[in-house]
Amino acid sequence: MKNYKVGIIGATGMVGQRFITLLAEHPWFNIEVLAASPRSAGKTYSEAVGNRWAMTTEIPEKIKSMVIMDASDVKAVSEKVDFVFCAVDMKKDEIRALEEKYAKAECPVISNNSANRFTPDVPMIVPEINADHAKIIPSQRKRLGTKRGFIAVKSNCSLQSYVPAINPLMDLGVTKILACTYQAISGAGKTFETFPTIIDNVIPFIGGEEEKSEKEPLKIWGKIEGDEIKLADSPLITAQCYRVPVSDGHTAAVFVSFDRKISKEEIIERWNNYKGRAQELQLPSAPKKFLHYFTEDDRPQPRLDRMLENGMAVSIGRLREDNIFDYKFACMSHNTLRGAAGGAVLMAELLCAEGYID
Repeated sequence: MKNYKVGIIGATGMVGQRFITLLAEHPWFNIEVLAASPRSAGKTYSEAVGNRWAMTTEIPEKIKSMVIMDASDVKAVSEKVDFVFCAVDMKKDEIRALEEKYAKAECPVISNNSANRFTPDVPMIVPEINADHAKIIPSQRKRLGTKRGFIAVKSNCSLQSYVPAINPLMDLGVTKILACTYQAISGAGKTFETFPTIIDNVIPFIGGEEEKSEKEPLKIWGKIEGDEIKLADSPLITAQCYRVPVSDGHTAAVFVSFDRKISKEEIIERWNNYKGRAQELQLPSAPKKFLHYFTEDDRPQPRLDRMLENGMAVSIGRLREDNIFDYKFACMSHNTLRGAAGGAVLMAELLCAEGYID
């Protein structure tokens, strides 16, 4: 596998920082460009981030002195890299315009942003679930008038906690899903130092999150028809999303109904044996085992389980029958690793391995 030169657009934010920690020693990807807003451009990375570095490890030495480029200078950035990771903090219409500029400059965009998730020919890929959605990329290139350039996005971070657990059960006739997510503060780009109002507190609202949780799975489970991805028309999904005083790791309480009688043993067997395209290809960031089912009553827990398989696995527990739905269970995943930057890196590995970034 050849090495790829990559850029990080939005490198100073929390997800951008996480990209840096994941890519600094990546076997395939070499960080060539760090880009951010004009106010950071021209500064070294250390100068631009200052005391806002939120990772538990130090800024990698080779990154500290890299000079930040202006993310809006698309031509200059694109000429230096094979593709970019995008994690900018801007208005949605501005993000859409910026990502499309990079794609039209023949620079593929692996996006952590939500702006293009419902663009019909932009794939929203979880590599273990819908790797085949990459097949829409030629249609997108045709629309954009590009040979190499395209946009691919990862889904909302909270979905990564429960959609992977539902996916192996879909052919058993899933009809209804209720998901209540308990989301870590790093999902808002916060730490306990910068978010003191979360201590001893639960906030029962995260703007736009419930709509994403109810709609985005239907694109992940959708089908390519012609030049677009058509949303699945089932199952019915309803969600509630809470911000809780946890540093990292989104937990979900999940309730599910089927159109037939399913045994508890069959569900657990499906989880234990599930593999996706990422495991088949043995991608560098892929967990060896995607889904881990715990038999203990008090698992999964963020503090104990969020770093399972370098934070890229999904933990499941407490499967039992329910008297309104058929079954209920708990799920948990690391929201900035599996849910954000790590999921985007894994998607990039998939697209490189499948020949979409050549």
